[in-house]
Amino acid sequence: MKEDTLVQISNRIKEKRREQNITVQELADRVKVSKGLISQIENSRTIPSLLVLIDIIKALDIDLNVFFKDITTRAEQTLVLIKRAAEYQVIEKEDAIGFNYQRIFTQFVNKGTVDIVLLKLEPGASRPMVQTEAFEYKYIISGNVEYLINGEVYSLSTGDSILFDGRLPHTPKNSDTTVTDILVVYFFENKEA
Repeated sequence: MKEDTLVQISNRIKEKRREQNITVQELADRVKVSKGLISQIENSRTIPSLLVLIDIIKALDIDLNVFFKDITTRAEQTLVLIKRAAEYQVIEKEDAIGFNYQRIFTQFVNKGTVDIVLLKLEPGASRPMVQTEAFEYKYIISGNVEYLINGEVYSLSTGDSILFDGRLPHTPKNSDTTVTDILVVYFFENKEA
């Protein structure tokens, strides 16, 4: 199964930047955008404008045809999807310590995209507040976590879940002494549909 086109593009940008040993800041400087925007694009937290996407590809000195080669569209995706645990893709998001993500599925559904990941949140894990252009659903598989969302703290334990607008500043904190396992589902709205 191929991931949603936008996630494929985000992953390709990060992969090509790393292959060239270019930092996020260096790429941002070349494109004349903020480091935060590049990070959000690479982590599928925001969708770049066409002009910014082209500038990023040019800054990476990649031919447009080469960059988009093997990126699939929704029409090419199958309706029945199975992904084995060994196939989960390890992904990195923003600058964070102790956040170990595994992407389970990303799939376009009706008028949006669903991205499902497994987060293993280590004790003492930290990252800055983030915002995502998606609604976020979190299910606590095991452990305890405190979610700071827009200045409020929400305590969750095994079996609890939460749904919120990811555009609100948020970050989790593992309030346990062991790894907390969280199923994370992002619901991205397709603005074109």
